[in-house]
Amino acid sequence: MSEGRVIPNAVPHLAGNEWKYVKECLDTNWVSSAGPFVERFERDVADYLGVPHAVATMNGSAALHLALRAAGVQPEDEVVVPTLTFIATAGGVVQCGAHPVFLDSEPVSWGLDAQKLADFLTRECEVRQGRVVDRATGRRVSAVMPVHLYGHPCDVDAVLEVCRRWPLAVVEDAAESLGALYRGRRAGADGVAGCLSFNGNKIVTAGGGGMVVTRDERLAARVRALSSQARSDALEWIHDEVGFNYRLTNLQAAVGAAQLEQLEDFLERKRRTALHYQQALGGLDGVTTFREASWARSNYWMPALLLDRRRCPDVRALVRDLNARGIQVRPVWHPLHRQAPFRGARVDRIEVADRLWDRGVLLPCSVGITVDEREAVIDALLASLAPA
Repeated sequence: MSEGRVIPNAVPHLAGNEWKYVKECLDTNWVSSAGPFVERFERDVADYLGVPHAVATMNGSAALHLALRAAGVQPEDEVVVPTLTFIATAGGVVQCGAHPVFLDSEPVSWGLDAQKLADFLTRECEVRQGRVVDRATGRRVSAVMPVHLYGHPCDVDAVLEVCRRWPLAVVEDAAESLGALYRGRRAGADGVAGCLSFNGNKIVTAGGGGMVVTRDERLAARVRALSSQARSDALEWIHDEVGFNYRLTNLQAAVGAAQLEQLEDFLERKRRTALHYQQALGGLDGVTTFREASWARSNYWMPALLLDRRRCPDVRALVRDLNARGIQVRPVWHPLHRQAPFRGARVDRIEVADRLWDRGVLLPCSVGITVDEREAVIDALLASLAPA
């Protein structure tokens, strides 16, 4: 690789109507948190996912917070989340005044282990007057938030089946999975609500932004009200409660709408990148490439590897070295139960997630990455590994 060249981990690919739609916002003076592109973006995302309702938010973190609130999570409740995820997943729980309970991943999808969820509920909880109660803490367990990690759906049917046996709301963190399929269904549309992100590194970006999607009309109305300062009168400044200014701007929605028009092309480009890495690295001793399950179609937001300790004694040292040479690989999410904000949190049987964190590497995967750049990533990685 030429000196000074950087291959980014994941950056936006702006190749459609982004300029045209943003100019339309500027020409018409619709630039703030109202305007036709907000409504269009919500409608287009809802249609794509096959749900009747979508509410745009300022970012994915806001979507998580609002979805949990609207799903009935109250202060001092508990919400079950996987430990292997971005901090925003548990952050939404904390913003509700509730407590995250951290569970393990399963090794196929890297998502929440439904069997360990069932075991935790059976062993540690009971139903009292229609409420799930954690016997050790006395707190109500009100929701489960599975995460579709790195663009691959978790086994959401297994999670839903557990939650049908226990009165728990399922709010899906689908921030990374737009375009992925679970058993032929769009990921993120099976729980009471799903939450999307349009951050700059996501497969579709609005330069920021998020969205709550749902089939529940009342939940959608609740999210919309909370996102708009809970104003209850179209004329007077009347508020039923303290809400939030979580709305998406028309400018951002214009970018998102243009990006969504290109999603199928983006998905194909992502798959080509993942396949390239799999073909080059998947047969190597001590290197395991993440591959989609038979029941899923990943959007391959982030192609991942697991490196055997013989080939790579220190994954963090390898990541630092490659980044110093302009190859922006990343470690996987640092398990949340190991982090300072959650010291003392409820944690149950973490095994797989710790191994994935210890051995996992994420490869550069921008929609616009070239074949030559992929080859440079592969060459640099191979040169950094110990001999087989």
